Amino acid sequence: MLIPGFGEIAEKLRRSTVYVSAGRRRRGSGVIINSEGVIVTNAHVAVFNPIEIELWDGRRARANLSMRDPVRDVAVLRLSLSDLPAVQLADSERLRVGELVIAVGNPLGFRGALTTGVIHAVGRVPALGPMKWIQADVQLAPGNSGGPLANARGDVVGINTMIAGGVGLAVPSNTISRLLAGNGSDAPLGIVTRPVEINVHERVHFGLVILEIVNNSAAAVASLKSRSDSSAILTLAPHLRFTGMW
Repeated sequence: MLIPGFGEIAEKLRRSTVYVSAGRRRRGSGVIINSEGVIVTNAHVAVFNPIEIELWDGRRARANLSMRDPVRDVAVLRLSLSDLPAVQLADSERLRVGELVIAVGNPLGFRGALTTGVIHAVGRVPALGPMKWIQADVQLAPGNSGGPLANARGDVVGINTMIAGGVGLAVPSNTISRLLAGNGSDAPLGIVTRPVEINVHERVHFGLVILEIVNNSAAAVASLKSRSDSSAILTLAPHLRFTGMW
């Protein structure tokens, strides 16, 4: 499908996408949503300090964690820089099945990689609670987490987070907008997880290791434990894998 001005749209997205390095263990992507240094990424990327950002032109800067919502897997970072190339957040409620989308990120350390696909659905995903997800057939890999998912005009409709059943999942842009406005609603589970391989009867399955329990959440009330406990594997989930680099 030929899109007028696609090269320019893609380059603008690449320049607004950053490389996020959090401590020694987390690598991922982020997107500049305000020219005064406001960046959105995934909460499972922005876990450890220090958090360093690399811009498209090679500049590096230390970021401050402004907000982190592990329930929705969203974090907001701030840089002491200005006049940065920012994206426009679109209305994710206007997405339609079959619509073309563009994903940009840093998979496996490759800077500014781009892939395209179409929207499969927007809604709930089994085993992931009541939260809505954008589901698209874009190719994601470790390092894509936190990068933008944009429509054909280059406006960001979501933040890429994980792969489920071979389909990429992204946090809708309207969820981001509500969080930035302080209008987030409570979620029922309240955990941050990462995938892990489990050998069961000589077969490899995927489980979810609990990294963090959100205070006063349903998980906390249910006495779930984090990875410091040997029983911290929550469940087998062969169709899920996150796209952050561990």
